[in-house]
Amino acid sequence: MKEKAQARREHLQKMRAEQKRKERRMAFLMWGAGGLVIVLLVGLVGFYLVKQARETSLEAVSNYSYEAGQHVWKTVSYKETPPVGGEHNNYWQQCAVYDKPIHSEHAVHSLEHGAIWITYRPDLPKAQVDALKKVATSTGQQDYMLVSPFPGLSSPIVVSSWGHQLKLDNPEDPKLGAFIKKYQNGPDTPEPGATCGGQDAIVTTADQSPLPPEPTGQQPMQNATPSPSQSQQ
Repeated sequence: MKEKAQARREHLQKMRAEQKRKERRMAFLMWGAGGLVIVLLVGLVGFYLVKQARETSLEAVSNYSYEAGQHVWKTVSYKETPPVGGEHNNYWQQCAVYDKPIHSEHAVHSLEHGAIWITYRPDLPKAQVDALKKVATSTGQQDYMLVSPFPGLSSPIVVSSWGHQLKLDNPEDPKLGAFIKKYQNGPDTPEPGATCGGQDAIVTTADQSPLPPEPTGQQPMQNATPSPSQSQQ
């Protein structure tokens, strides 16, 4: 009897020991699987952040330095295409989306007030122009957004602010939105928050009105504003 009882005890001990080994193995597998999931999640998040940072990187932005407040009535010959600063007309361009080129002299004045100027090649496919306008009208402050075609661009799309410029090939490039968010009314804006509209703003395209003539005598500035033949607002 004693031998049988001892055998039972040994058998139970072995069963308990085996059960504990199984429990340890299961716990190890569960912790290992959980750790693997965590590692994978961390890796995926890290990959996403690196990818996003790369896609929105503004390292390709060209930077320039221009003195502000240089108001002139003449046609200006700019170094950059399109211009990003320097001399400009006394009147600024109404911030809006235009389907025809506008005078650079007016647009630069808008840049001085904090606007973003998105320009594109006149032969850009309509689908891309529509995509570009969609980004422009859904990102940043619409009161400080200019969009217009511009002949002679070195890239399909060029986005500019005062002193900064970025060339793009695709209207859906995430860098476009990143540029708008960083430079619209940004720290380098000479007159941040100054109006990009109002009664003195130019609402015509370049083919509709020439640059306004220099006022003579005591003629008020607003009286020299050309009468728009068609509003592009």
